[in-house]
Amino acid sequence: MARKFLYLVAFLIVLVIGGFMALNIWQREATEFAFVPRTEFVEQVALEQNAYEDPAMWYSRPGIGVSDPSRWQPAPRAEAPKPPSPLNPSTQVRAAPVPAAERAEQVAEIIPETPDFAVFFVHPTSYLPLGIKSDTQWNASLGDETAESRARLFLRGLASPFNAADEIWAPKYRQAAVGAFLTDKPEAQQAIDAAYRDVEQAFAYFTQSIDADQPIVLAGHSQGALHLLRLLQEKVIGTPLEARLAAVYPIGWPISVEHDLPALGIPACETAAQPGCIVSWSSFAEPADPSMLMRYYAASTGFDGELRGDSTILCTNPLTGQTGGSAPASDNLGTLVPDDAMETAELVANAVPARCGENGVLLIGDPPKLGSAVLPGNNYHVYDIPLFWRNLQEDVARRARAWQAAR
Repeated sequence: MARKFLYLVAFLIVLVIGGFMALNIWQREATEFAFVPRTEFVEQVALEQNAYEDPAMWYSRPGIGVSDPSRWQPAPRAEAPKPPSPLNPSTQVRAAPVPAAERAEQVAEIIPETPDFAVFFVHPTSYLPLGIKSDTQWNASLGDETAESRARLFLRGLASPFNAADEIWAPKYRQAAVGAFLTDKPEAQQAIDAAYRDVEQAFAYFTQSIDADQPIVLAGHSQGALHLLRLLQEKVIGTPLEARLAAVYPIGWPISVEHDLPALGIPACETAAQPGCIVSWSSFAEPADPSMLMRYYAASTGFDGELRGDSTILCTNPLTGQTGGSAPASDNLGTLVPDDAMETAELVANAVPARCGENGVLLIGDPPKLGSAVLPGNNYHVYDIPLFWRNLQEDVARRARAWQAAR
């Protein structure tokens, strides 16, 4: 089916969305038995100081060319829509196949007059071993072919909306295993900290490599979003880099308006043309039951050291670029739907609406038919970016232009 790509991404990402869902779906003991490593945590040997000078340490960076997964661009829309598909009965506009060499030109045509900016994207967990294996590690090894193949697939669907950038950098890192997000064992935090150190080192090379006055976009998803928020706190806010932030996109990670935003040091994006702010949302179809998410969220500690409790989650409406509010499906410029072979793709317009609920979750109306990987409670977290691919592409470019205009 044409939605094979989304099914695969959904199946994989569903395992890595922070663990707070799984702890409620299954008994804690069963969850740990299936996914949490039984081996001792092994402290990761620090990478060489110049490790990220090696192009092989990056999935995306300048010079990779058409094989760069983050540079993938769906073909232009066809002039005449085809009949509706099972995705949604709304009118659709489908993309036609196009040679990869022409895609960069298409981006320039779709989003003109965008200033040069650089993106640092941290991919979600692609290391998904079962903890029942005796040799399961707490952190992925560099060169793990399965994990790296999945990471490229993720980047193709999740980082590609940022392809109007002059530069996209997406590092390899010794990510924490999925089981690290399903337990409160001390080894779990050690594994997450170890993964962050690689990301931190990659970020340092990224900032040294780009132009000194170039605006920056930070983006990530799932485990990547967690590392991104830590980078923001420890390496950006209060430094000269802060003034260069065009926007930050930790999409899908619940951020408390009360207990997280003040500690992060930059505001939420209140308007569509506001630069230097945070964009994030967590998608649920209706009727929505976010109780599992909210139970974990309420018991978790915010960046200010206090329990998040029943505080409101940050909700940026991806169809308007504003905090809160609602927008009809007619404002959805394109949901990403690749073909069976994942070689060409189509953008399906008018697929879903978007409305921020009172608790901060993003409501997308009736459940779109994207497959069986939707989490309990009509949780569409795994589709956060593909559902709003085209709107996000424009949002990123718009904030880069706003950054330039403000300076």
